[in-house]
Amino acid sequence: MRFIALAALAAVTLAACADPASVPAAPEGKIRIFTGGTIYTGLEDPATVDAIIVGPDGRILGTAPPLSKDWSEEEVETIDLSGAVLFPGFTDAHAHLRGIGERELTLSLEGTASIDELITRVEAELTEKAPGEYLSGRGWIETGWPEGRMPSAADLDPVSPNNPVILRRSDGHALVANTAALKAAGVYELAADPPGGHVERGPDGLATGIVIDAAMAPFGQLIAEPSEADILKAYQTGAETYVRRGWTGVHNMSANPEHAALMKRLDEDNRLPLRIYNAFDAAGMDLAQRRDHETDTITNRAVKLYMDGALGSRGALLIAPYADRPETRGLELLSPEALSDLMATAREKGVQLTIHAIGDLANRRIIETYQALGLDGDLRWRIEHAQMLHPDDIDRLATSGLIASMQPSHAIGDLHFAPARVGMDRLRGAYAWASLLKAGAVIAGGSDAPVEVGSPTIEFYAAVARKDLAGFSGEGWHPEEALTRQQALTLFTTAPAYASFQENDLGTIEAGKIADFTVFDRDLMTIPEAEILEARPVMTVVAGEIVFDGR
Repeated sequence: MRFIALAALAAVTLAACADPASVPAAPEGKIRIFTGGTIYTGLEDPATVDAIIVGPDGRILGTAPPLSKDWSEEEVETIDLSGAVLFPGFTDAHAHLRGIGERELTLSLEGTASIDELITRVEAELTEKAPGEYLSGRGWIETGWPEGRMPSAADLDPVSPNNPVILRRSDGHALVANTAALKAAGVYELAADPPGGHVERGPDGLATGIVIDAAMAPFGQLIAEPSEADILKAYQTGAETYVRRGWTGVHNMSANPEHAALMKRLDEDNRLPLRIYNAFDAAGMDLAQRRDHETDTITNRAVKLYMDGALGSRGALLIAPYADRPETRGLELLSPEALSDLMATAREKGVQLTIHAIGDLANRRIIETYQALGLDGDLRWRIEHAQMLHPDDIDRLATSGLIASMQPSHAIGDLHFAPARVGMDRLRGAYAWASLLKAGAVIAGGSDAPVEVGSPTIEFYAAVARKDLAGFSGEGWHPEEALTRQQALTLFTTAPAYASFQENDLGTIEAGKIADFTVFDRDLMTIPEAEILEARPVMTVVAGEIVFDGR
């Protein structure tokens, strides 16, 4: 039986490969066959196959037409998809893994529908805290709130007279604090803003509770530093959460370089089931150059920089003033001179840069500095978010070789308030996915969780529908910027592979590549648009191993 099984394997593998000489020898050990459902390869030809043969080393031996039934259970394990739909592994090209875990483990304000509800949740949490104990949380966003504004210390103070309260906005670029926390952080009577930050003040010059970007730093010092055990638990929880959602990999942004060794330890202990591509904060430049603490599923070669803040908190750096706050154009977190110096250093060290830029001026400065230094696409440097582009800069970004790392769900949330922030005219270059692809740019798709939910189906839906989760599309949403299903699939498969220098191993299903698969209970490529949001991940496979099975 063993001879027959290996002969059949060779036959189906030969059928899947154009060059018989390239067919690998059948390895010793158990072979896995994924079959019994619709299987998308991510290729033009064949677009679908009936089965995938995976070797014991976690790489794809080949794909096949209908398989012979002459396989022995001792030699081959058949994974029956039971009619489910398998894709190349979905990778989130921009998320914050530790933050995802912390969101699961701490007070999450995601979905809070009003200031009244926010206050009620704070009051309930404080019933279990001693006087003086801090309360921190994250996830609120005022978009759609009936009050039509951000929360303030005046809202929080009546229910928190004895406890400092610090609540981060979902984008992580702003927070609201009560008066006790403002005073403890030394911000309540602060007369001048720090560089790259802003404190909202009332007519009396005192802080009202909203603190933005660099001005948030003192609040981080108020909350007890997490223990090593806390950090390990957050990473493990984040990874487990993500494979349950169907992601096989994540590009982990703004990672603390001191955590690289901890992530490696988790992986070696089989407690990190996700493929991770780390982009460390600027302090990790040397670590990324040396590629320290890597494993077969962890890559450490990138550094994350910040040009500006977020649009919702008016920290995004704009060419023209904000339409609803004409006294500001946003925050400059990195000057053009400092950016040029960091780019030169990264080029010298062979480090990939991933640079946060949301406003049109922040994006333009990256493009101009990159071109002035004579850099090219071989570096695969990335603009993270690239949310607002001046229309003149779309072709410039595409031809520069810079990669646009974008999060579709930002558009379907931000476009509820973006017209008020920047006016209708400037939305012509906002969240311009189709225009960028037409110009020849590479777009790596992500979620920016925990800013957003971090769901592959929400991101896929947002890319192809360009409507909010209720199906709404308002004025200024530019439906012509929506993508086809195939383009959306590329955003989360081949593009993240290219953006992480892993296109020879990941992104499509073909012989020789690593067996990373995402399986849903329905076909994202054919079901009605709104039904995409109902799709459920039923299996996640990393290097041939089933790390989540929800069948």
